[in-house]
Amino acid sequence: MKSLAFTIALVLAAPAAAKPVATPDVGVAPQYDTTHVYVPEGDFDRFVASFSATFGGTTSKQGTFQVTPTPSLTKSQLVLTPAGTVSVFGFKTPIPYPFGDERTGYLVTDMDKAVVAARKHGAIRRLNDFPDPIGRDVVIQWPGGVNMQLYWHTATPHYAPLATVPENRIYLTADAADAFLKSWGGYAHAKVTADNRKAPGAEVGQTGKTIRRVSLTSNYGKMVVFVSDGQLPWPYGRDMTGYQVSDLAATLDKAKANGAEVLVAPYSIGARQTAIVRFPGGYIAEVHQGA
Repeated sequence: MKSLAFTIALVLAAPAAAKPVATPDVGVAPQYDTTHVYVPEGDFDRFVASFSATFGGTTSKQGTFQVTPTPSLTKSQLVLTPAGTVSVFGFKTPIPYPFGDERTGYLVTDMDKAVVAARKHGAIRRLNDFPDPIGRDVVIQWPGGVNMQLYWHTATPHYAPLATVPENRIYLTADAADAFLKSWGGYAHAKVTADNRKAPGAEVGQTGKTIRRVSLTSNYGKMVVFVSDGQLPWPYGRDMTGYQVSDLAATLDKAKANGAEVLVAPYSIGARQTAIVRFPGGYIAEVHQGA
């Protein structure tokens, strides 16, 4: 029979259950989220004209800036559409590391709190935060190699709400999916709105297979995480953002009339009609109608 002292020692030696990390929600709203689009300088104006003609909206004034902490120079412009905003970069110089592979830029209310929160939830900084011409930025990476930029503006921007909120489309294997969902969900205070572990693989070009499809929403907007074996046919996985429109056929007609190419013709997945488009300069996006 074990002694009371031995039992107490076992209890004290047992590891305490990990408590969820509590951090502030520093997200703002989906209209301040931008997909980062890097195009060759020579395609810059063609891309801006094609994307804005396809989705409507307005553009900011085009300028040439240094947006990295090390010497560089890029043309830059925002395209603000009712279906989502893109930040367009056409570098005149070589692109300094680690820029060019961050998917999105997310506005935060406090850069210091955002960096602390992201690191507590498992993100790493790919470089320390730095000043830019209108605020501060940092590039971070989440489990699974998901790169994004957080930014803060000295003067608070004011953009109209979006008509439809785009999806940040993340492609992962099971090796990293749960770790990413835990990290991002905790940081973003995200709510899982659907988690289908037997979703049709046709949505990622894998007809006949099933995948896991997780939908989340937060102050950073919508996100869809596709969990598969990673053996995806082109161009799946190259689409970073999915744009919702009221009339897919009409939107694709406008895209084609303005220099875009339909890479995946429209098809139905449940209540959704979806297609994949490549715009001038190489930017690939999913476009869909319905839920």
